[in-house]
Amino acid sequence: MGHRLSKIYTRTGDDGTTGLGDGSRIDKDHARMQAIGSIDELNSHLGLLIAELPQGDDYAALLARIQHDLFDLGGELAVPGYTLVSAERIDELEKSLDELNEDLPPLKNFILPGGSKPAALCHMARSVCRRAERDLIRLNRENEVNDTSRKYLNRLSDFLFVMARLLARRGDGEEVLWQPANQR
Repeated sequence: MGHRLSKIYTRTGDDGTTGLGDGSRIDKDHARMQAIGSIDELNSHLGLLIAELPQGDDYAALLARIQHDLFDLGGELAVPGYTLVSAERIDELEKSLDELNEDLPPLKNFILPGGSKPAALCHMARSVCRRAERDLIRLNRENEVNDTSRKYLNRLSDFLFVMARLLARRGDGEEVLWQPANQR
């Protein structure tokens, strides 16, 4: 691939619009751009989480693969009608999710975000993932999007929940359990 960006600013977005990969222009607050922005934000949160993990951590490798998937998803949305996210990625995500979940005890209570800095960052990514999923659903009401992408985000939020549980339990750590008001 040659140089794609020779100049970072173009001034073409000064009017409040942005260009899509197919050459069309849309408002920067269009539902498509909201979804792309949430996916980009999720990717940034995952980058921060990866930076908090020890060098060579197995979870970091899983998360890095997901970052690439999210970049593909953003690219898919930037070119209406284009498909990059495949059902195989959902299958791989489910397999990883099942493997991670094997060592966890069954949930008996709700869990609060926290337990450790990496766990809290993972919960933050999970929350942003849920927003990205909602944004994609909203976009789909106006413009059809790849159904696999929506399913991928739904599964990814589950994956991030399980990973947050594992990160909270690392070492001698514990998950932060919610306590009903009458028990606090």
